[in-house]
Amino acid sequence: MALWKPDQTFYPSPKMAMSAPREKLAYVVAFNPDARNGKHDALCVLDLDPGSRTYGQIVGRTEVTGVGDELHHFGWNACSAALCPYAPHPHIERRYLIVPGLRSSRMYVFDTKPDPRSPRIVRVIEPEEIAERTGYSRPHTIHCGPDAIYVSALGTPAGDGPGGIFLLDHESFDVLGRWEVDRGPQYFAYDFWWHLGHDVVVTSEWGTPNMIENGVVPDLLLGGKYGHALHVWDLRRRKHVKSLDIGAENQMVLELRPSHDPTKTYGFAGVVISTKDLSASIWLWDRKGDDWSIRKVIEIPSEPADPAALPPALKPFKAVPPLITDINLSLDDRFLYISCWGTGDFKQYDVSDPYNPKLTGNIRLGGIVSHAAHPRGGALNGAPQMVEMSRDGKRIYFSNSLYGAWDAQFYPEGVKGWVAKVDANPSGGMTLDNEFFIKFEGERPHQIRLEGGDASSDSYCYP
Repeated sequence: MALWKPDQTFYPSPKMAMSAPREKLAYVVAFNPDARNGKHDALCVLDLDPGSRTYGQIVGRTEVTGVGDELHHFGWNACSAALCPYAPHPHIERRYLIVPGLRSSRMYVFDTKPDPRSPRIVRVIEPEEIAERTGYSRPHTIHCGPDAIYVSALGTPAGDGPGGIFLLDHESFDVLGRWEVDRGPQYFAYDFWWHLGHDVVVTSEWGTPNMIENGVVPDLLLGGKYGHALHVWDLRRRKHVKSLDIGAENQMVLELRPSHDPTKTYGFAGVVISTKDLSASIWLWDRKGDDWSIRKVIEIPSEPADPAALPPALKPFKAVPPLITDINLSLDDRFLYISCWGTGDFKQYDVSDPYNPKLTGNIRLGGIVSHAAHPRGGALNGAPQMVEMSRDGKRIYFSNSLYGAWDAQFYPEGVKGWVAKVDANPSGGMTLDNEFFIKFEGERPHQIRLEGGDASSDSYCYP
């Protein structure tokens, strides 16, 4: 819908966005882990208004039409990137949530108006349309760009590669086509982000659908066959520029978080596991002059464990790997948050100097061995996983499920879904909110989006 003035949730700069009103609602996708029972996945609405009688409760739920979609990541149709000077679309609004099913490749478009607590499905994009127009399948990450909605896809309809990026129209949601003109050596896909002020895209690597959909394949992992590189692209020319390989021992380069300051060219990438010692790590990419480089800036070690307490996949190693599965960066580029889905740790680092991060906080919930308790939830399984942060950087929310097939490998007892919250101190450190804990019965929550935008929903073109 066209507006006479820009959407009031759009901000030219990250600094201005930090002064936005506090979020009152969150949207969370929840998937049914056993499609054989015929139950549908859903988009749920959480009440985040402390003054509300239903604060900390699920207050809305809209089921999708399919069964077995496995809703996973999702995003807005439009955001602050619409204000960018070279491809402005200032009269669109943040209204629709684009929600793909990672298993089915079906995409749902939810209208969050007129009642934000009762989103309704207004369009379904079938996998055949995506395949015919792009050659891709398994849509994953959604980002609202200056000129279109960008969507990453893990591979082809047959489950092979290459994966890549395709575009949807901002308003009609029509599938426009494949983004890449010259992909160079890129084959694996997963996350993508950009430095809009420099016309640069960065993409990461997981594996093809055939490599991930039945869980981690030990031979592929130990053989270094999963993704272990970032790719730098020319955004305007849609052309591959450079690969940044971090070595085959560093398996699965997943989540990317670039600096929000559009004058900068650095960012952070999370690596799930090292086959050398089961550690996990954070890598920093940056550009000096015309040269792109990458280096490890954080390493989190594995923890020794009694094999009797470990799932079958980990028993031979006698250790719990951290398994970095999500990260998030505050809008002032000061604090990096890291979910360690294996051990249950949720870590905060001061990255004011991105080359020398300093650990400033740690909270443990759940974990493969720890099952660390929450005051309102008791002993937990699963662990901090998908993490989202308020625009002012003061509140962080996270869910505990990774991906159905991988949940079963690392938590074979069955992940019991929950969402928790921590409060961040502006000068460093964080505290668990002992009163905020939301259980999900018979389904598992994944990505969280905050009404009006959050720390990973928008891109900015002005410092």
